[in-house]
Amino acid sequence: MKEVSSLLNYRESIKVVDATLRDGGLCNDFYFSDEFVKKLYNTNIEAGVDYMEMGYRASKKVFDESKFGKWKFCSDDHIREIVGENDTKLKLAIMADIGRHDKDDFDQRVNSPVDLVRVAAYIHQMPEAIDMIEDAAKKGYETSCNIMAISNAQKEDIEVALDMLASTPVDCIYIVDSFGSIYPEQMARIADLYVNSAIKHNKKVGVHAHNNQQLAFANTIECCGDGVDWLDATYLSMGRGAGNCAMELLLGFLKNPKYNVFPVYRFIEEEMIKLKESGIKWGYDVQYLITGQLNQHPRTAIQFTKDDRKDYAEFYKEIIG
Repeated sequence: MKEVSSLLNYRESIKVVDATLRDGGLCNDFYFSDEFVKKLYNTNIEAGVDYMEMGYRASKKVFDESKFGKWKFCSDDHIREIVGENDTKLKLAIMADIGRHDKDDFDQRVNSPVDLVRVAAYIHQMPEAIDMIEDAAKKGYETSCNIMAISNAQKEDIEVALDMLASTPVDCIYIVDSFGSIYPEQMARIADLYVNSAIKHNKKVGVHAHNNQQLAFANTIECCGDGVDWLDATYLSMGRGAGNCAMELLLGFLKNPKYNVFPVYRFIEEEMIKLKESGIKWGYDVQYLITGQLNQHPRTAIQFTKDDRKDYAEFYKEIIG
C-alpha cells in the first residue's frame, strides 16, 4: 500500500509531457492550425508543463505529404514559426517511429529548436531503436524510448529490451499501454520492473496510457506513486481512439505548485471544444472498451467509429470470431 505522503506531496523529478499534437494528430491527420498550435504552446508555458511534443518527424518517403498536416513531419522550420527561439522553460519534443522515419532528417541539436527525440518501437525493433537513440544522442538531443504494446509482450522479452536500452545513452524509458488494456494492479508490477531496472542504470521511467477502459488517469497516477517520473497527458484526453490521460486530470492531481490547471481549462473551453464540435472524434466509447478488454489494437474500433456504427454486440462477435 502506498504511503499517503506519496499522494499528498510532490517530487521535483516529475515531468509532465503534453502529447496533444502528436497523439491527438492521429485523430485529424495532423491538420492543426498555426493559431491552435501557438495557443497550445502558450498554454503549456502558463500551466508549467515541462515538455511539449510538437508531432512526428515522419518520413516523406513513407507518407504522402499531401495527405497530412505539417505536424506529421514537424520540421524545425515549422516549429520555429510557432516558438521562435523558444526562450522559455518549456522543452520541445518530437517522436520518431522506427521504420517510419529518416535518421538524416535530424540536424545537430545546436541548430534545432527540438530538445527531446522520443523513439517509438516494438520490442522486435530494439536494434533499430538503439541505433536511432545513439544517433540522436550524438547530435546532442535528450532521448526517450517508448516500448510499444507491452501488454502483448512476455515479461522476459521486456526484461531483455530494458537491458539492451540500459547500455545506451537513452534518458527515459517509457511504459506504453498501447491498447488501453492494463489495469492499475498490473501497472504497479510493470512500473516496479521498469523502475528497478532504471535505478540500476541511472535512467528515468515514463508512462503513456490509453483510455480504452477509462483507466488512463488511474494508471498514470499509479505509476506516479510507484516512482515513474515522466507523465504523458493530452488536453481533453485527445489522442488515438479512446484518447490518453487527460491533462486537466493530471495537473489537478499533482501537488507541485509550479503546475497551474486554470490555463488548461481556458484552453479546453476556447479551443478543444471547437475541435469536438467540428466533428473530430476521439474519447472513450464501447468499441474501444471492447478492444481494450480483449487486448487488441484499436484499429478495428477506429474503423467502427469512422463507419458511424452502433452495433456493439455485432462488433464484439466480429472481433472474437
